[in-house]
Amino acid sequence: MPDSSLDPKIPFLQDALDSHQAQGQLQSTLPNLRAVTASTLVRHKPGRRALIEYQIDTLDGPLTLLGKIRAKGTDWKSYEVQQALWNQGFAADSPDGFSVPEPLGVVLDWQMWLQRKVPGIPATDILPTPAGIPLARSMATLARKLHHTAIPTTQAHTLADELRILHDRLPLVADQHPQWRSRIEIILQHCDTFATTLYPTSQPPTLIHRDFYPDQILVDHHRLWLVDLDLCCQGDPALDIGNFMAHITEQSLRQMGDSAAMDAQVATLRDTFIQAWISSSAADPTADPNQLPMAIELYNVLSLVRHIHISTRIPSRRHLTEEILILCEIRLQKLVLA
Repeated sequence: MPDSSLDPKIPFLQDALDSHQAQGQLQSTLPNLRAVTASTLVRHKPGRRALIEYQIDTLDGPLTLLGKIRAKGTDWKSYEVQQALWNQGFAADSPDGFSVPEPLGVVLDWQMWLQRKVPGIPATDILPTPAGIPLARSMATLARKLHHTAIPTTQAHTLADELRILHDRLPLVADQHPQWRSRIEIILQHCDTFATTLYPTSQPPTLIHRDFYPDQILVDHHRLWLVDLDLCCQGDPALDIGNFMAHITEQSLRQMGDSAAMDAQVATLRDTFIQAWISSSAADPTADPNQLPMAIELYNVLSLVRHIHISTRIPSRRHLTEEILILCEIRLQKLVLA
């Protein structure tokens, strides 16, 4: 019987970390495998998921793989979306320099799918540097490419879903900080008001990343790797851009002590994406050029509000919670009263 002490919900996790057993499992997926030389548990959310890095020798040379395990069953959706993207313009040699890691197969016994580990520096590290502006421009173009790739998915994420997340999570912050309860309630009211009275008809749903932020992009010289596509679904493309902008603002506050420190990067990302969208929609006489900027601003604010809760979950960010709360109050006040 496998040892389930590491995670009772993933009883095979210890086996998956054993190089000898891993070699037997991976052999059927990777026929040119010679040996698994090392296995490392990179991330583990007990009862939910695990990420294992495998160093292997193959007939073609050394290779590093990532094995993604999901406790409730193999994540076929993520595997198939990534495989479809790889086959539709996101391969390692794509001429535009935008790629996803190559999916390499599924290990059914371990509810795991495999992908090649890719090189690169997280965009988070580059954004504050002089290279941040051209990088923001490239990331907007990458997002536009993703949204233009027609891959059907059964999952969808709507504005109502985004609001529900806030209504679920911000009361948790109020429970921890009762002195802020009334302020949090007002923030939620303003979010609802902005979403229901000021927001125009949403963009036609496209494939979106849904967790698009700087850590999800690895910069490898002139190639950008888009990673962690587990939440990919149909949704409003403005969500990806608004979410990315909010993460840059939070990073600016956390690392530089000034939420506006990377406003130029934020503006470049937003404006490049909007211009690309307008250009591609020029032939549509029904397109409203003001609709997308307002949608991006909405999702930007909603994503920033979500950072109030995120900050309480990460010990190193808890000192910023009230600063983020104040920033959200100012942003929402301007929008609701505009």
